[in-house]
Amino acid sequence: MKFAKNTPLLFLGGMISLVSLGIPAVIQPKKITSDSVQVKVSELQVPEGLEVKPFASEPMLINPTNIDVDSKGRVWVLEAYNYRPGINGNPTNPQGDRIVILEDTDGNGQADSRKVFYQSPELNSPLGIAVLDSMVIVSQSPYIWRMFDDNRDGKADRKEVMFSGIGGDQHDHGAHAFTFGPDGKLYFNIGNEGKQLLDAKGNPVLDQDGDPIGPKKYRQGMVFRCNLDGSQVEVLGHNFRNNYEVAVDSYGGLWQSDNDDDGNKGVRINAVFEHGNYGYVDEMTGEGWSVNRTNIEKEIPLRHWHLNDPGVVPNLLQTGAGSPTGMIIYEGNLLPSKFQNQMIHTDAGPNVVRSYATTPWGAGYEARINNLITSRDQWFRPADVAAAPDGSLFVADWYDPGVGGHQAGDQAKGRIYRIAPKSHAYKKTTFDLSTPESAFQALQNPNIEIRFLAFQALKKMGAKAESVLETAFNTNENPRFRARAFWLLNQGPRSNEFISKAFEQANPNLKMMAIRAAKQKPFAEWSALAAKAARDQHASVRRESAIALRHLSGEAVNQIWASLAMRHGGTDRWYLEALGIGADGNWDERFMAYAALKPENSKGYADIVWRARTEKALPALIELIGSTKSLAYFRALDFMPGEQKSEAIIGLISGKFANDLTAQLEAIRHIKPAYIAAHPEAKAMLSTLLKQIDGKAYLELVDYYQLKEESSRVLGMILAKTESSKACQVLYNLPGGAELIRAKFFAGKETEQLAFIESLRYQGKTESAQLLFDAMTTPACSKTVQMQAARVIGNAYPTEEFVLDLLEKKKIAVSYVPLVVESLQKAWRKSIRMKANSYLDKHQTETKKAHPALAELVKMSGDAVKGKIVFTNSCAMCHLVDKEGIDFGPKLSEIGSKLSKEGMYTSIFYPNAGIGFGYETFEVKTKSGDTYQGIVVSKNETDIVLRIPGGIVKSFKTSTLKSYKQMPESLMPEGLADGMSTKELVDLMDYLSTLKKK
Repeated sequence: MKFAKNTPLLFLGGMISLVSLGIPAVIQPKKITSDSVQVKVSELQVPEGLEVKPFASEPMLINPTNIDVDSKGRVWVLEAYNYRPGINGNPTNPQGDRIVILEDTDGNGQADSRKVFYQSPELNSPLGIAVLDSMVIVSQSPYIWRMFDDNRDGKADRKEVMFSGIGGDQHDHGAHAFTFGPDGKLYFNIGNEGKQLLDAKGNPVLDQDGDPIGPKKYRQGMVFRCNLDGSQVEVLGHNFRNNYEVAVDSYGGLWQSDNDDDGNKGVRINAVFEHGNYGYVDEMTGEGWSVNRTNIEKEIPLRHWHLNDPGVVPNLLQTGAGSPTGMIIYEGNLLPSKFQNQMIHTDAGPNVVRSYATTPWGAGYEARINNLITSRDQWFRPADVAAAPDGSLFVADWYDPGVGGHQAGDQAKGRIYRIAPKSHAYKKTTFDLSTPESAFQALQNPNIEIRFLAFQALKKMGAKAESVLETAFNTNENPRFRARAFWLLNQGPRSNEFISKAFEQANPNLKMMAIRAAKQKPFAEWSALAAKAARDQHASVRRESAIALRHLSGEAVNQIWASLAMRHGGTDRWYLEALGIGADGNWDERFMAYAALKPENSKGYADIVWRARTEKALPALIELIGSTKSLAYFRALDFMPGEQKSEAIIGLISGKFANDLTAQLEAIRHIKPAYIAAHPEAKAMLSTLLKQIDGKAYLELVDYYQLKEESSRVLGMILAKTESSKACQVLYNLPGGAELIRAKFFAGKETEQLAFIESLRYQGKTESAQLLFDAMTTPACSKTVQMQAARVIGNAYPTEEFVLDLLEKKKIAVSYVPLVVESLQKAWRKSIRMKANSYLDKHQTETKKAHPALAELVKMSGDAVKGKIVFTNSCAMCHLVDKEGIDFGPKLSEIGSKLSKEGMYTSIFYPNAGIGFGYETFEVKTKSGDTYQGIVVSKNETDIVLRIPGGIVKSFKTSTLKSYKQMPESLMPEGLADGMSTKELVDLMDYLSTLKKK
């Protein structure tokens, strides 16, 4: 959605100008009547026995991003009229966005009262709200605010900063919603643009280890837990892309969705293991998922999360393309049983509200999808879901033609729907907090605020409530209610007693809960429980025990971990990763304790060697590599610390792999360039290997290890037209390479010069463009050479301005101007093409085609078959559909499932209005004078990888850059529709509309 994670068309991303539609810049309150909720719901489908009804719609509310339902059954709505203010002329409200409270006062199931809780110019597109009695937590990057209704009149009396420094202003990948956990703490998450967590004064917040929460320790999106006042922050997981809303079950289990880079069909659902790494970028280097690596996953949706890498927790479920948003755990009993105690999740991309029914599998889970609401109306954009006190559900509908990115196609609409069994009237739920018995009854409610109020009341009662809670813990038939009683008992003086009792339960969820509670205490208080857990029959219980050992040291801990490791049979990745989490920071002693139990020659042992992060496991890993030559074990070398591995790899190459060139080449790639440069024997071995290979494999190694001594051979590849473009690129990267190319060009014969020109045409470097110009203007060069240089000089995107400058300053011979202009005619930017054409005496200017208004275009029908041809001619140079096209902008294989025709039209008309996150334009300038613009594929402290127009990938060392900055414009050419007839445009839309999830 506009505020959500997925950005369906980097380049198909724009918005409608609402000024032209007559919508006022400042929303004027209108009289609220029941007529305002008469919204067509026939396009929405729900399972048999349920019905969905409108609760509220515009003008009562607009653009809902996140909702909460309070203990009175009122719906609190965050509005985002000012989403990305000013983009493409969209009006803004200078009074700021609002938090409104919607209430059904007459019991007819529809809101008839609206109260503005808070409105301010500071409030711009907030993305998270949690209503907890008089405190309301609002998430809006870069802040998280706590607002207080001290006199409880439905108006905010004061506001204070809880956290700050989270991403940029209004960033969709920053701060998201809070929720109240069963343990009395708050849980929340931030997306991958959040980067850090600062306190109200701007100081770094420290994690559970005492370290600053930021990119030096944690990668990308994170999940947190803290006290109600924001103290004692713990990081519970990291390396997500845009994990939108974390949900917590009664046992303390964590669940959330995560969004992929658009178009890669990799949206996922995660069971969050505390302290787990979830693999969006390379854990060690920070490189993006599309950067090549050993044992790279064959399928992009899996590759997207580095799932073949040791140290990555598996995904519970991958749901394909989408724009996932709000999530809850539904622990009510009003809805059918298949939805009870499961995640309920809104995904705005495919216009669906889903449940994910999970069942245990090994130490983890498997899941299936049960749809709750589907829609034939592509404007249905479910943004969030919340449980009401009576067990019914409320769903916020952003209602917009598009989804994802930084755009809004419609600012004037928004809906709230209610889902319940047929004929189930919406009535206020009464509850009583005056006695322990009644308060515990309230604690069983599916509504989070009622549970919060009950928790606080029971906690305040202290010893007076203990007997009621203990009885419930021992006898209640619902294990989730028993869990809620436990978390309160855990707050009292008999905490350890109840932890032990919880662990003695037969239900593995209660056992896991006991371990989660125990791990908050000194290990000495629960060491006996940890030893029991290591022998438990349930893999999930052993999993939780392994995780609880994280960052604990001592022989007793090592022995328990080793005992847990001995139970790994080599078939359960969930269990293996839990062991890895538990060994973090203590791998040396953990592995030695495990090895002492003699687990060798088992599949489980091989797995743990693969996952280990200690040189103690290196001999075993080298043995596995030598015997299996498995790419998985080769990849594990990249996660192994120390330099002993380089010596061991050299031993493999000269030993077991002596007669296996393929294995030798794979092995040497895992030795770092610095080691090769510092060890002559290693460099000699590399040189020997290079003599036995050629082509791309040879060039990649020369480039990676910066082997200047190979310059002559690389030069020979250019002249022989063998991988000449790649060879030219590599030679330019080598020290002295540019000078060598220039010298050899002007000393060469005509055939050699023509070979050089062919290799130079796509380099896009200042040196290459200058050399082509000099070839055009040097009398010693033949006419054939001069003409060919003129034909290709404008082919490389980064040096187009250089060529235009030559034309402007009339440095191009008149006879060659047409050839140079022709070389610029496939330029990415329309402005380049038009400017180039202006230098012809007689030229055909591009004619801007006038098209009908959007409302008329949407009604027109086209020919999808002909539209595919238009796509091939106009779009395939930047977008992939299945495997056809160029991988540059977002993949469009399922765009018809995510965008309505309105959304696609507006995206093409206004490419700068909705640039998708992850597809922004970045510019790098090198110290040698080159300028490149493209999309960041990967970025870490030492390297930046850009994908530039045409799908070409270029790597840069940060040490070689003069500057690096984000640009405000999209790389999609403006005026793409101007070069099409209306029929071609309509045909294109019909074709794109057919691209749906199969």
